[in-house]
Amino acid sequence: VLSSGSFIGAFEIYYDITHRKNELDNLLVHIRLILFGIASVLMLIVLLILFKASENILERKQAERSLQKAHDNLENMIKERTSDLKQSNKKLLNEINERRQIGDSLIESEERFRSISDSAQDAIIMMNHIGEITYWNKSAENIFQYKNHEVLNKDLHALLVPQKYHSSFNKGFDKFLTTGKGDAIGKVLELWAKRKDGQKFPVELSLSSVKIKGLWNAIGIIRDISTRKKDEKDKKKLESQLVQAQKMQAMGILAGGIAHDFNNILFPVLGNTEMLIMDVPEDSPFKERLKEIYTAAQRAKDLVKQILTFSRQENHELILMKMQPIIKEALKLIRSTIPSTIEIKQDISADCGVIKADPTQIHQIVMNLTTNAFHAMEESGGKLKVKLKQINLDPVDIITPDVKPGVYICLTVADTGTGMDKDLTKKIFDPFFTTKEKGKSTGMGLSVVHGIVKGLGGIVQVFSEPGIGSEFKVYLPREKNASKKQTLQPKEPIQGGTEQILIVDDEEPIITMEKEMLELLGYKITAFTSSLEAFEAFRANPDKFDLIITDMTMPFIPGDKLASELMKIRPDIPILLCTGFSKTMSKEKAASLGIKDFLIKPIVMKDLTKKVRQVLDGNLSPT
Repeated sequence: VLSSGSFIGAFEIYYDITHRKNELDNLLVHIRLILFGIASVLMLIVLLILFKASENILERKQAERSLQKAHDNLENMIKERTSDLKQSNKKLLNEINERRQIGDSLIESEERFRSISDSAQDAIIMMNHIGEITYWNKSAENIFQYKNHEVLNKDLHALLVPQKYHSSFNKGFDKFLTTGKGDAIGKVLELWAKRKDGQKFPVELSLSSVKIKGLWNAIGIIRDISTRKKDEKDKKKLESQLVQAQKMQAMGILAGGIAHDFNNILFPVLGNTEMLIMDVPEDSPFKERLKEIYTAAQRAKDLVKQILTFSRQENHELILMKMQPIIKEALKLIRSTIPSTIEIKQDISADCGVIKADPTQIHQIVMNLTTNAFHAMEESGGKLKVKLKQINLDPVDIITPDVKPGVYICLTVADTGTGMDKDLTKKIFDPFFTTKEKGKSTGMGLSVVHGIVKGLGGIVQVFSEPGIGSEFKVYLPREKNASKKQTLQPKEPIQGGTEQILIVDDEEPIITMEKEMLELLGYKITAFTSSLEAFEAFRANPDKFDLIITDMTMPFIPGDKLASELMKIRPDIPILLCTGFSKTMSKEKAASLGIKDFLIKPIVMKDLTKKVRQVLDGNLSPT
C-alpha cells in the first residue's frame, strides 16, 4: 500500500486455483484441438491452393502454349494479312489508275462528243424528265437562234414548239415520262418548230430515250429542212411544168397535123376567093363579101401560123412593119369574143414608126394581153384600154440594162379588173404560172409575150394594184433607118408565062386550084395526084418540063424523095417544094437537097405566081 507515494504495507490474499487450473488445462486441450483443426483446415486449404495453383500453372503453361501458338498464328495471319493488304493496296492503286484513266477517257470522250456534236449540221438537244433543256449544241444555236445560256434548264416546248402543237406535245411527254416510250421514239418525224424570232419552219426530228438516275431523258436530233422543202416544192413545180411542157409538146405535134390538113383546106378557099375577086366587076355587090371571105381566110391562115409558132415548129420571119393595122385587126377579133359588159377604148396613133418583127408575133402579143385583161374583168365587167404611141426613152427612163436609150413604139393594154399584189406581179411571166382555176389557163400567155418582146429587143412593164386593175406596157425599138414609106407595099403586077410546069399533090382540090391559077396566067400545066405517076411522066420525057411544083407529104414517094429522084434524071430541073406542115423539112434543108425554094401552104395566087416566076428566071433572093 502506498501513501503519498511511499510504500507503507502489503496485503497477501490466497486462493485455490486447482479447479481453475483444470479448467485452464481443458481449455488448452481444446485450444490445441482447435488449433490442430485450424491447422488441418489451413493445411487443406494450402494444399487446395497449391493444387489449384498447380492447375493454374498448368493452365497458364497451356495458355502460354496456346498464346504462343496464337501468337504464331497471329504472326502468320499478320503476314498473310499484310500480303493480302499489299495485294489489295496494289489492286487499289491499279483501280485508282484505271479510274483515273477512265476519268481521262471520259473527259476525252466528252470533249470528243462535244467537238463532234458542235460540228454536226443538225441540232442535238437533250431534255430531262421535267421537260427542261439540259444539252444544246452549236447547230441548235444556229437553227433556233438561242444561245446556250438562254435555253439551259428552260422549258423546251415553250421555247421551240409552236403554240398549236403544245397539247399533242404534252400528251406524248406524259407517256414518255412513265415508260420511256412514245409514238415518236425511234422514228423520224417531220413537224414544225419555232425560232427565237417566232418564225415557224419545218424540221425533221429523230428522237431517242435514255434513263439517267432512274428517270427518263430524251435526246432529239433536229434537222432544218426548210431548204429541202423548198427544193421539193420547186421540184414538184418543175415536174408540173414538165407535164405541162409535155402536154404542150403533144399539142404541138397535134397542131402540126391539124395545121397540115387545115392549110390544105384553106388553100382552095383562098385561091378560089382570090380568083373570084379578080373575075367579079368592081361594082358587083359580091365584091365586098368576097373580100371579107378572103380576109377571114387570111386570118385563119395567120391563126394556123400562130399555132405552129406557139408549138415552136415554125421559124419567125422578121419584116419592117407598122403595128397599127395588126392591133386594130386583133381588137376586132377580141371584140367579137368578149361580152358587152367590157368596153374597149383604143387610142392608136397613126404617127408611130415601123418596127422589125413577125406580124404573127405582134398579133399574138395583142391577143394574149387583151385576153388576159378580159379574164381579169370577166365577172364584173369594166374597161379595156389599148393605146399605141411613139416615145423617147432617155437614160433616166431605162429600167433594165438590156434596153438602150432611143425611140420606142409603146403598146399599152390596161384593164379595170381585179388587179394583183406585188408578189403575184413578180411571178406572172413565169412559164405555166396562172391565177386562174385549173383547166381555164395554161399559164403560158404572158410568158410567151415576155419571150417575144425580149427576142425583139424590147421590154415589158407591168403595173397592178388589187381592186384597181393592171396595166401592161410593151416597148419595142423603132427601126432607125426605115421610113414610113418602106412599110407601104405597093401592089406588084402578077406576071405570067408560057413555060411547062409539072404539079404533084395528093389533094385533088389543091391540084385543081394551082392548075387554074397558073393556066390563067398562060402556063402549060401537067398535074398528078400520084407521085408515082408524076415520076413516070417525068422519066418518060424529062426535057418537056421547065419547073416541078411538088407537095411534101404524099403517099408512096414524099416530095423531098421525089425531088431527089427527078434530079438524078435531070440535075438542072428547078423544083419548088410546098407543104402545109412538116417536122422534117425546112427551107434550109430543102436548099441543101438542091430544091430551089420552099413554100408553106396555103399559098395565095400572087405569092405562088411570084415565086414561080423567080424560080424560072433564076432571080431567087439568097436564103
